[in-house]
Formats: sequence, structure tokens, C-alpha cells
Amino acid sequence: MERHRIAIVIPAFNEAATIETVVRLAASHGRPIVVDDGSCDGCGELAAKARAEVVRHEVNQGYDDALNSGFARASLLGCEYVITMDADGQHNPELLASFIGELDGGADVVVGVRDRRQRIGEVMFSWAGKLYWGISDPLCGMKAYRVSLYQELGHFDSRGSIGTELAIYAVRKGKRIAQVPVLTRERLDTPRFGTRISANMRIFQALWRALCC
Repeated sequence: MERHRIAIVIPAFNEAATIETVVRLAASHGRPIVVDDGSCDGCGELAAKARAEVVRHEVNQGYDDALNSGFARASLLGCEYVITMDADGQHNPELLASFIGELDGGADVVVGVRDRRQRIGEVMFSWAGKLYWGISDPLCGMKAYRVSLYQELGHFDSRGSIGTELAIYAVRKGKRIAQVPVLTRERLDTPRFGTRISANMRIFQALWRALCC
């Protein structure tokens, strides 16, 4: 697959410390699309300086809406693959080649499987993911998709799924799913989901919606 046909969507909220490095490393594998989700630290400007395509939200809209915007831009640009990854440097850009290889090999969705889970909600979501959908780590932020799948569903997320709706849709439609091990690095700043209690509540809500829909 030609590099310009691969979009690497990177949602970012106040990630000025890492965004340039992440964009530059990702650019060797595809076309970086940074969604500046209402940052106030110059994150979007730094991403543009690093030659990313930048989508700007004037106010913070949250993780799923940032990904919605990134997928919409990738589709508009005529990309065939979208890979999502975090802006904080936790995901190793060298793994992008493995995700692309799985899509080239026929997978419709490629899901990263992290070496650790940070919260009890993530552990429970992973347990349910294995049981109901055969996905070991539905909440991993590093995933890859065929844009045709996104176009088939008509959106990336419609219910605050924390990045899981399209992958679960693919499973239910009998699409081919691949999984890739992901070693995560330490995050040095505040997690984007907030405090431990609020993050777990949000995760449990997303899991409930996924099971009920």
C-alpha cells in the first residue's frame, strides 16, 4: 500500500511535549492526521510544523469525537487504511508496519493487545471482549481499519464507545480481525480519562452500551 493511502489518525489534547516526535516517526509509515481536540498548549501548531494534516476542534470534544473527525478527514482524502494511535508516545510507531502488514494480508480490522491494563474497568472490558467478540484488548488505542468498513457503518463512533464501536461492528458482521501485541511505554503526564474513579465509570458505561447494542 502506498504511504499516502494510509492515514495515521492521532487524537491530541495538550500533547505539545510529544506530538512532534510522534508525527515525525509516524510519517515514515503513512499520512499523519492530528486531531487537535481543543488544546491550549500549541499542540496543533507543533503538529502542523511536523507536517501533519491537522483537524482542529475549537473546544475539547473528547476522544471518540476526535477520532470521528480524523476518520472523516481520512475518508475525504481518499485513504484506504486508517491506523489510530495515541499522541502521548505510549505507542511505538515501529509497530505501524505490523498493522499495515495485517491489513495487506486481508484483515479488515487489526487490534493492538497491550502488555498491561491500567484500570479495573480495562480488565473487565478485556474479559468481555474475549468472551463476546474474540478481541483480547478492545480498549487499546492502537488499531487499524479498512476505510471501506468505516464507510459501510457510516461513522466511527455514535455512542461514546471509547474507540470500540467499529471493531465490534466488524466482528458482528463476520469481518476478518487480526491482533498484534503492543508494548506500552510509561505516560509521564495526566491520563486523558481523568481520575481512576471517573475513568472506570466511563469504561463501564461504554462496556454496557457495547453489550446492549
